[in-house]
Amino acid sequence: MEYRKLPHGNELISVIGLGSGGIHASSHEEIVDTVNTAIDHGINFFDMTLSAGNPIPAYAEAFKGKRDKIYTQMHFGAHYPDGKYGWTRDMTEIKAEFDRQFKIFGFDYTDFGFVHCIDEHDDFDDIMRIGLWDYMKELKKEGVIRHLGFSSHNPEIARRFLDTGLIDLFMFSINPAYDYSHGKYALGKADERMKLYTDCEKMGVGISVMKPFSGGQLLDGATSPFGKELTKYQCFKYCLDKPAVLTVLPGVRCKADLMEFINYCDASEAEKDYSVIGKFTPPDIKGRCVYCNHCQPCPMGLDVGMINKYYDLAKAGDAMAANHYEKLSLHASDCVKCGHCESRCPFAVPQMARMDEIAQYFGK
Repeated sequence: MEYRKLPHGNELISVIGLGSGGIHASSHEEIVDTVNTAIDHGINFFDMTLSAGNPIPAYAEAFKGKRDKIYTQMHFGAHYPDGKYGWTRDMTEIKAEFDRQFKIFGFDYTDFGFVHCIDEHDDFDDIMRIGLWDYMKELKKEGVIRHLGFSSHNPEIARRFLDTGLIDLFMFSINPAYDYSHGKYALGKADERMKLYTDCEKMGVGISVMKPFSGGQLLDGATSPFGKELTKYQCFKYCLDKPAVLTVLPGVRCKADLMEFINYCDASEAEKDYSVIGKFTPPDIKGRCVYCNHCQPCPMGLDVGMINKYYDLAKAGDAMAANHYEKLSLHASDCVKCGHCESRCPFAVPQMARMDEIAQYFGK
């Protein structure tokens, strides 16, 4: 398993985490086995918005004695009346659900406390008006929540939360369909979404990814908005290449799903290569590096994707990007203009000219 560090903390988070998906259809014993297997294979990040209420005792059983091996992302506003998933903005219900789950899990803290599913400005205003955010801030002061966050599909809502200056991690829907304006949750244009990711990296705010497969649509050519299916590993790699992304949370139905996801870390670069999306992205995306590294290997050994990424981050105001660039073994000025990268780039990025631009910007 690979791990990424939470910028505003010491937590090392597994790049593949566990979403609940349809796990409620499994038996109690199967859920315990699935969660234990995830932990045994190095997965340490668990989103606790479950698809129904019945898996909660099974998760609690699997977590017992392993609190120091896991990070939990708990949502304030998700609740389970009659065992069915729902959400609420009633403070009495929110507090009661949180207390109920804490007792079942036997927790005295959650690593991440999230406002659950805010996509509308009116909803944002409501959670501030009813005192939910103040309640969560108080729980953070008490150590019951260690890091504050939220879940959303909307870049504008994400900006409003980021403006509080209190966010360490949030859950956002990222995949090629949404980033390129396809699907129900494709909120914000490509430029707006990419700027959100780069700004989060600059601010030291991490992202946990939901809906990496666009609800499964990207995995089937008949339902994919691009008319061609992607693999799960291509979708994972696409998300993990985005600035600020720490972990991807695919929905898991059973142990077989889990094992397929775990094997991502042992997959070849060819299996993860998502450059095919360059053939069906909108024309206004052409000429923009998305760090897919399809241009590799560079004959001179340049890490073209990382050079571009640090340049974009530096221009966005990330004070650390120049330092990271400096530490690269080869820089843009080492480009010999052989054209290999441009011949392979599915996004038609003029990398030779861009290397000159980057070398001038950094001075090397």
